[in-house]
Amino acid sequence: MKQQSITSLPLSPEAERRSRMIKYTVAMGIRMVCIVLMLFVHGWWLLVCAIGAIALPYFAVVMANVQSNPRGAQVLRPGTVERYRGDGAAMNDSVPRTASRDDQ
Repeated sequence: MKQQSITSLPLSPEAERRSRMIKYTVAMGIRMVCIVLMLFVHGWWLLVCAIGAIALPYFAVVMANVQSNPRGAQVLRPGTVERYRGDGAAMNDSVPRTASRDDQ
């Protein structure tokens, strides 16, 4: 179930840091698999594993440092607050109320 939010605030620094660490850890895990596979494969597969082991640290750092904001890039300001008089009419009504046919 999707978590409900009443604001458009970005993720907290702790939550953002945690998601970046998870991305980095997954990429480094794939790199370790490539390094281990280099011991067992031959031919073109050895080249693919070597490229993965060499290039993945760079891409892992770039992916981990990209800031993601899934809720939106801008914090929205709430609307203005209206004060009400005791009779239920707004205090900042600039148009005077006129009697309608239903009120008569």
